[in-house]
Amino acid sequence: MSMKKIAFIGGGNMGKSIIGGMIKNNYSNELIYVATPFETEVYALKETFKVNVDTSNINIVNECDVVVFAVKPQVSNDVFTELKKANIDFSNKLIITIMAGVKTEKIAANLKNAEKIIRVMPNTPALIGEGLTGMYKGANCNDDDVEVANCILGSCSKTVWVEKEEDIDSITAISGSAPAYFYLFMECLINKAKEYNFDEATARKIIEQVAIGSAKMVIQNSDTSIAQLRENVTSKGGTTYEALKVFNECDINGIISKALDACKNRAEELSK
Repeated sequence: MSMKKIAFIGGGNMGKSIIGGMIKNNYSNELIYVATPFETEVYALKETFKVNVDTSNINIVNECDVVVFAVKPQVSNDVFTELKKANIDFSNKLIITIMAGVKTEKIAANLKNAEKIIRVMPNTPALIGEGLTGMYKGANCNDDDVEVANCILGSCSKTVWVEKEEDIDSITAISGSAPAYFYLFMECLINKAKEYNFDEATARKIIEQVAIGSAKMVIQNSDTSIAQLRENVTSKGGTTYEALKVFNECDINGIISKALDACKNRAEELSK
């Protein structure tokens, strides 16, 4: 794949994680452009990544082949209005959007000749290069566009493509918001460890290692089902059995199912 000039509208945490991942993977920083309205952020981005920076979205969009919308959805209308007034033609530009809840249909309606649009939903572990990004390509995107998107998002995360745009809402529930579910469970374990008279630092150290070890057990035993891994730790009538019995009596599967449905439903509401 030939390297293209890439414009990032927005230089927040997610944008910076993607840029940092790309540079780490040897993407030329001379081909990366970032716009943010704040002078202090412009300076910081320049110092950190040695990329091209500007306070004007219009300047960098005119310069580039790929435009990554990395702003909060609340300001999307302002950005669209600015670009529309500048009469920028997007017919030969690939648009990648990480704006939650902003559909490709809305983007196409607000930007002149915006035909090639890829919508993505990363999660926060992308900030440390360990993310998962759900991706959907619009009807006018070709294989080269997919390769470009994989290069950009794959620099900080694994990528999963979905067939329908509404499936992005499902990805939000099972991946985008999922780190918080794991954090909550870890938080509960740490709270109980403290009740057992472990200090905060020791409790956290224990639960961190349990999480890392359990995840690695899953990854390194890909031929073994997760259910089987659970059963391998569970002897009938034993200590783990008694703990899992309580979880099941409280219908943990039903609770998680309801929680994910609530997340997905909210994502659908935000898309309207």
